[in-house]
Amino acid sequence: MDWLQALLLGILQGIAEFLPISSDGHLELGKAILNVEGADNLLFTIVVHGATVLATLIIFWREIMRLLNGTFKFRMNEETEYVLKLIVSMIPVGIVGFLMKDWVESFFNGDIAFVGAMLLLTAAFLYAGHFLGQRKQVGKPITYLTAFIMGIAQAIAVMPGLSRSGTTIATGMMLGVDKKKLAEFSFLMVIVPILGANALELKDMLSPDQAGAVVSAGVGTLELIIGFIAAFFTGLFACSWMIKLVKRGKLIWFAVYCTVIGGVAIAWGMWKA
Repeated sequence: MDWLQALLLGILQGIAEFLPISSDGHLELGKAILNVEGADNLLFTIVVHGATVLATLIIFWREIMRLLNGTFKFRMNEETEYVLKLIVSMIPVGIVGFLMKDWVESFFNGDIAFVGAMLLLTAAFLYAGHFLGQRKQVGKPITYLTAFIMGIAQAIAVMPGLSRSGTTIATGMMLGVDKKKLAEFSFLMVIVPILGANALELKDMLSPDQAGAVVSAGVGTLELIIGFIAAFFTGLFACSWMIKLVKRGKLIWFAVYCTVIGGVAIAWGMWKA
């Protein structure tokens, strides 16, 4: 991987992580187009995902501090209840991560046609969220049940090409949840699972069996820094923009985009096969 590939993939990750178009899917497509293979994939993916998590923490730092301050008062209040709902939302993806990790990772194999199919599924979620959400202008609060259902959507979205933010936000819209609360909850509920997944991947990479392969892959420090910076700053922009779009309910165009890109990816994958 050279510095230009790192820059382009970092920008791609920063944008796609927060927009409902699947960062994992676009990274798979980007790596296929740029011919990035091997252990570079895993190490670079961990670094750029860490960058977008940091962007999320910065965007929501006031809200995070408010939640922590309220929770550490050790009594049931609004902040404690919100944190408990976040924890409930993480249960499904935690189960998938611990029990089905190897199975999920088997899908990250450069199968462009599969990524395209998952992008079409992302589009289906967004279409459903848009049209069904139009009928439910109730603005319901997030309950433990809706948090768990959104968590199931997040667990399904571990596949490359299936957007985490797209599936969780669209699911919330279908349930009639207040749009002003959706984006914030969706982004906050993914922080711990991403950090946990990255920690597990780093643990595996630092094991004696894998460490030599990572070193021999030759991914450079400069490329990792460039990818991290690119993902971080584009992530800051994309996260702020996405919050505004969700409040306005303007997700239908991303459904159209995923439909087009998904169709192209399937055709490309079948042609390559």
